[in-house]
This record gives sequence, C-alpha cells and structure tokens, in this order.
Amino acid sequence: MATRKQRRRREKEKRHEYEIVYVDSEGNEVEADDADAKPRKRSDKEVRSQPRGRGRGVQPPSWRRTFRRGLIFAPIFLATVLLISPKTNTFVQNVAQTILLLAIFIPFSYFMDRVVWRSHEKRRAKGGG
Repeated sequence: MATRKQRRRREKEKRHEYEIVYVDSEGNEVEADDADAKPRKRSDKEVRSQPRGRGRGVQPPSWRRTFRRGLIFAPIFLATVLLISPKTNTFVQNVAQTILLLAIFIPFSYFMDRVVWRSHEKRRAKGGG
C-alpha cells in the first residue's frame, strides 16, 4: 500500500494537465496530428541538466572575501564569548579571545572555500555541471 505522501503526490500529478510532446523519426518536435510521431518522455539526463536552484554558483577562493566574512562573524564571536566566558574576565580579555577565534576562523574559512572550489572544478571537468 502506498504511503500518504505517495498518494498525495499521485493525486497532485492527476490534477495537472501536461502537454505531450511528440518527436518524429529525426528527433524534431512536431504537432500531435502527424502520423509517424510518437510520445516522448524526458530522459534522466535532461531532467538532471536543469538547474536546481538560483544559486550564485561557486566562486574561486579569495582572501578579501574571507576577511569580509570574518568581519561579519566578529560581533557574533564577541557576543558568544561575552555570554559564555566567566564573569571574572575583563572586556579586554574577551576581545582577545575573539581575536584568537578569528585568527583560527579566517584561515579555516579560506581552506574550506578552496576545498569547495576544487571539488566544483573537478565536477565541471568531468562534465557534471
């Protein structure tokens, strides 16, 4: 027996009207009244080649972008240190801990950008996107 989710999905498919595309023997799309045309389903490759979202894509790593990200996260790090640190720490000590966190975060962030960029380039070289 189909699950509730599968039943809803099937019901939804039946509600919508789909345009049937016909293809002649040369592979050209034709009108439905042509005799030698047969219905065509989209292949898995065609379905996968469509973009999944409207993302910006992967950009090559840059230190400028990484430092900008660090500036965005610096107040978040400072607030976290202020909330978590013992009350005996002074504000200067908390700022020093935040700078230490940023000193770890920025190179790690650049490294992760590089990893993502390289994997993207490998995928693109294989023809996957």
